[in-house]
Amino acid sequence: MSDTPATRGSVREVFHAFLLLGLTSFGGPIAHLGYFRTEFVERRRWLSEQAYADLVALCQFLPGPASSQVGFALGLLRGGTWGALAAWTAFTLPSAIILVLFALGAALLEGPISQGIIHGLKVTAVAIVAHAVWGMARSLCPDRQRAGIALAAVFTVVLVSGPLGQVAAIVIGALAGMALCRVHAEAETAPLTLPVSSRAGHLAGLAFAALLIGLPLLAWATPSATLAVMDAFYRAGALVFGGGHVVLPLLEAEVVQSGWVSPDDFLAGYGAAQAVPGPLFTFAAYLGSVMEPLDGGLFTAALALAMIFLPGLLLLVAVLPHWNRFRRWDSAQALMRGANAAVVGILGAALYHPVWTSAILGPREFALALTGFLLLSVWKLPAWAVVALLAGGGVLITA
Repeated sequence: MSDTPATRGSVREVFHAFLLLGLTSFGGPIAHLGYFRTEFVERRRWLSEQAYADLVALCQFLPGPASSQVGFALGLLRGGTWGALAAWTAFTLPSAIILVLFALGAALLEGPISQGIIHGLKVTAVAIVAHAVWGMARSLCPDRQRAGIALAAVFTVVLVSGPLGQVAAIVIGALAGMALCRVHAEAETAPLTLPVSSRAGHLAGLAFAALLIGLPLLAWATPSATLAVMDAFYRAGALVFGGGHVVLPLLEAEVVQSGWVSPDDFLAGYGAAQAVPGPLFTFAAYLGSVMEPLDGGLFTAALALAMIFLPGLLLLVAVLPHWNRFRRWDSAQALMRGANAAVVGILGAALYHPVWTSAILGPREFALALTGFLLLSVWKLPAWAVVALLAGGGVLITA
């Protein structure tokens, strides 16, 4: 399969595909990567397994929300600049809207049926991630060298917890690939059609640095609540590797210790964020709705949401123009083969913790997860259908 899509899709197609995922992608960033692979590599065939794994490895290296960065790149690949914006909007808004409604007092997550659905959605994440690990392992770890790199990545993330372990695993895998996988490097790699010019990449890099340095100075020099909020959420998005739960201590330091949000409101929003689909970074929309500066509300929610995602997307745009040239180097191909094998190991470790340990509490959950895995791998059902079926199954097993 070629790395480039057979045809360029419409913005409407991109928006519709990502809206389905935004409504059904439960389970956190690792599960999101599984959803993306199932939808865009297996079902829609927008790009090859190799090209997808390359994008995942790249986004794991960059600070920011890795799954949202991958989604943004997929939208860019399929629909250009407007496709990228459509992908980000459709994947992000459902969870952001739900969390804002929760902040405004909507009791969305109470009652035994709701709790059963949430439990079923956690089990769904097990099936999705298991399916992704299985498929990627067969494609990206076909020999002893790369299987060994994947195993080493598992040990690395187990021994070194947190985002540091993930970054270390990819670095070690890349170096091991340089040493062990040169014989597998392809002479020619089909380029990804990424409509980002070098000039746009340079401007994005300059904008990232200017905002990271300039916003704190402006917030310090000017007594503006708007600038203070922009600075706090931009820094949180710019300085976190791994995304997801890793951003929580940074946000807590910015909004709770400053007195903008009470500890009780922060924890209530965090609990709600675990039960909604889409990226955990949408927790920023909840915080914007309940914080004291600017009196909260929709404007502050939208501002916080935009600022926490902006640095990661700017960095991605800055790097992408150089991506095809990098991938053509023989040494780079060997490096990426090792890094991709390490990504498989990271996904495998995440399949056990936190995905498996938080969802599989007994034989009923195991049977439900196995059902979801078979529906994806044998019956080839779309991910959103499996989400709906297993959510109903969660109500049944908790009744």
